[in-house]
Amino acid sequence: DVQLQASGGGLVQTGGSLRLSCAASGVTLDDYAIGWIRQAPGKEREVVSCISYSDNTAYYADSVKGRFTISGDNAKNTANLQMNSLKPEDTAVYYCAAGIAPRDWYELREYDYWGQGTQVTVSS
Repeated sequence: DVQLQASGGGLVQTGGSLRLSCAASGVTLDDYAIGWIRQAPGKEREVVSCISYSDNTAYYADSVKGRFTISGDNAKNTANLQMNSLKPEDTAVYYCAAGIAPRDWYELREYDYWGQGTQVTVSS
């Protein structure tokens, strides 16, 4: 049974930083990619970053490029999202999700397993 557990959300001021973590169980991440997806109030879900464990390649949406850094730890079966220079528009529920070798990392349909969300709130 595959389970993903996201944590690390919270309230931070504009310009601040947060580090989200995703712990996986029931799956070996070596064969997967982990994506971080966010959903702001009234908006559709958006894949903001993805890391492929097979080749350690990271992908970022333009909206977070240069501010967010995704990393993975195969030994610990975890993935992290370091978020710096946070903006009010980054306020959202953040989810981690796993997919097998997603071809289109930015597409929600590529992710088969989802964790519960963690709230990130950036105050202005």
